[in-house]
Amino acid sequence: MTQILPKRNEPFRTGETALLVVDMQRVWLEPGADPGHPERGPEHYFYRQTSSQTIPNQERLLAAARVNGVEVIHTIIQSLTEDGRDRSLDHKLTPIHIAPSLPEGLPVPSLAPVGDEIMLPKTSSGIFNSTNVDYVLKNLGVRYLVVVGIMTDQCVDMTVRDGADRGYLVTCVSDACAAATQERHDIALKAFGGYCWVTDTDEVVARFEALGKAA
Repeated sequence: MTQILPKRNEPFRTGETALLVVDMQRVWLEPGADPGHPERGPEHYFYRQTSSQTIPNQERLLAAARVNGVEVIHTIIQSLTEDGRDRSLDHKLTPIHIAPSLPEGLPVPSLAPVGDEIMLPKTSSGIFNSTNVDYVLKNLGVRYLVVVGIMTDQCVDMTVRDGADRGYLVTCVSDACAAATQERHDIALKAFGGYCWVTDTDEVVARFEALGKAA
């Protein structure tokens, strides 16, 4: 018997779709807040890109998701302990440590969780490796996973690949993601494009709105 397989870009379904927002934290998005790159000013490509395109597009996606029955999940890089002793070896070596008490570790205000939206702290590039997100998504009945965030070539990349390996139909919204340079962003999309459907904000917003009309 021939198995009929789904298409990566097949229409989303009500009650089976989630928007996952990756690492949109003040510490990475406010000029001067990132201890790893204190030299970056507001004129740096990354800050110009995120403020002019990535964040506004995510605001549109969040608004559309919230009024059309799409589950919203946030993940942030954050240690479970104040001294970071629970961090992954990679984060200790890098080093990356965002203490639970650090205000700048929270999402930028316009992208912050609303109501009882879930926010999961992680200490790895991919959310599937250091959180129970797979368990949570399966409990929610999610099959279609829409991914946005930073960095396209790091945490977004890992999330897309790991999500695909676990059986989710993953969508990456290219103009709602960003990397340190445009070149790194573009190369990453080409590299992991085989694991997901790469599209843009307009298309995903329209699909979210279609879910609301069908409900």
